[in-house]
Amino acid sequence: MKKKLLYISLLLASILGYSQTCPTLSSPMSGDTDVPVESTLSWNAVEGVTGYQISIGNAAGGTEWADHIAVGSATSFTPPTGLPENRVLHITITLFFFDRPDIECPAGSFRTEDVVIRPSCGVIRSPADGATDVNAATTIGWNYIPKATGYRIAIGTSMGGEELLPLTDVGNVLSYLPTAELPLETEIFVRIIPYNENGPALGTCTEFSFTTGERAVLPGCTNLITPANGAINVPLTPLIEWTAVPGATGYLVSIGSSPTVNDVIDNAAFTNNSTFVIDFDPNRTFFITIVPFNDAGLALECQQQSFSTILGCGPFFDSVTGELVDLAPEIDFPDTVSFCQNQIPYTVQTEDTAEGFRWYKVESNGNEVLLSSTSEVSLTETGNYRYEAYNTVSQDTNIIECTSSKEFNVVASEIATITNVSAGPGQNGTIAITVQASGIGDYEYALGSSDGPYQDSAVFTNVPLGSYTIYVRDKNGCGIAETNFDQDLTVDGFPTFFTPNGDGVNDFWQFVPPLATGEVNVRSIFIFDRYGRFIAQLDPLAQGWDGNSNGTPLPSADYWFKAIGLKNEEIKGHFALKR
Repeated sequence: MKKKLLYISLLLASILGYSQTCPTLSSPMSGDTDVPVESTLSWNAVEGVTGYQISIGNAAGGTEWADHIAVGSATSFTPPTGLPENRVLHITITLFFFDRPDIECPAGSFRTEDVVIRPSCGVIRSPADGATDVNAATTIGWNYIPKATGYRIAIGTSMGGEELLPLTDVGNVLSYLPTAELPLETEIFVRIIPYNENGPALGTCTEFSFTTGERAVLPGCTNLITPANGAINVPLTPLIEWTAVPGATGYLVSIGSSPTVNDVIDNAAFTNNSTFVIDFDPNRTFFITIVPFNDAGLALECQQQSFSTILGCGPFFDSVTGELVDLAPEIDFPDTVSFCQNQIPYTVQTEDTAEGFRWYKVESNGNEVLLSSTSEVSLTETGNYRYEAYNTVSQDTNIIECTSSKEFNVVASEIATITNVSAGPGQNGTIAITVQASGIGDYEYALGSSDGPYQDSAVFTNVPLGSYTIYVRDKNGCGIAETNFDQDLTVDGFPTFFTPNGDGVNDFWQFVPPLATGEVNVRSIFIFDRYGRFIAQLDPLAQGWDGNSNGTPLPSADYWFKAIGLKNEEIKGHFALKR
């Protein structure tokens, strides 16, 4: 259940910079030049990492442009105010863990473009253009403008006016909070002019306006009660509860898997100070922002908070043992299971250690039918199946299953039926024995002993002349078939050629009994051409074959014979017809 992973190996890997433990830039690639300043930085994911932090500097390990900004489990980051131009930037990705030290990973470096054009005009983000009843203490925010390195802002009570703020350089930021409250129930005009070293935005930038409301008191911010900010091992379906704020009529809640992405809840409004969230992912950090609001507007400068869910089934690092723990059971099960036709139903039992088991039949449409919930199952048909083992884990108030599974195929088998054994000429006076067997099994063959050795080939070569017992064994254990084979025929009694030219010498091809015994131990002989077409059948006591077929002389070529002995044994060979 525990797979060893020495903590020291991770530290050494991070110190030595092994690529398998640290991410590298995937966009832009390390070494790229002319990288647009508005680029999004991406890197490859690292398995088992809780979260990432990104730093951007002028040298390796530097943080001048971004200092350990947490992005959760996201593998990309878009600098909110862009990248500096015409500069070599070094990227450091920090691997964040709950239960062991962070690992600093140099991810690569690249050079940004030399910006030679002015930026475009700015666009107000908040308050929205034309908004009414805006709080007099509102912050004015705008969108990032590609290639801008700073912004100038003017605020007035009339179009083109600067009564409240003369055109002021506020630097490379995306918001401005006026030093004093804006006048009540007044239309406010705002100009935002981006600039860079090439100059301010070209042309006349659009002026935006909004109208403030009556004096009102904004609500204050709130804090998480459960789970507490920074909590770990939070249940996967937790009650999210926060402090009630006096004067607040509701709360905007955003939850995401990174500080910049609200992929769980996005600005959902709640009138109460709690809510359930169903099925968080395990072993993840989630970032939550809660903003109270009332008729005066939204609470200002509310901070983002975070918590981390339970580890789930793992694998996760055990800081006590220094091992990687996986709560799912280890399973060892074959890809194929075979049963014999005469053994139905066939019982399969697992030797794996687990709290529970399930066996499923996988139908042709992909549906699964549960067959058993014990460590064994009875099989009655071939097909596709799935075996599952599980452990249950109690984490807080939840009981979860940690499962491992294996798909396998069930095939049927049976003992072989030996249908024929034949012999042909071998080398140096030996014979080659060929076995023919039928059946649905997967068979192997042995000569002389049921204990083998067995071979996959059904042909035995260079076998001395004699009598043998032949064994055919089913590889799936359904049994061994056997037959006796007596071979007292040799190719010595069959001429290797004849010349049917009418000269009275070798005009016929026929079996010649051995001189030692004179015994005719052949019952019949069959002759075929090289394509296996039957030509003639000979009586071994007759004159023999004259080289004709239906009265037509056949051409010079090799021809084949099969002789049947007195004990039904066979021998095959070939000879030449020469004209």
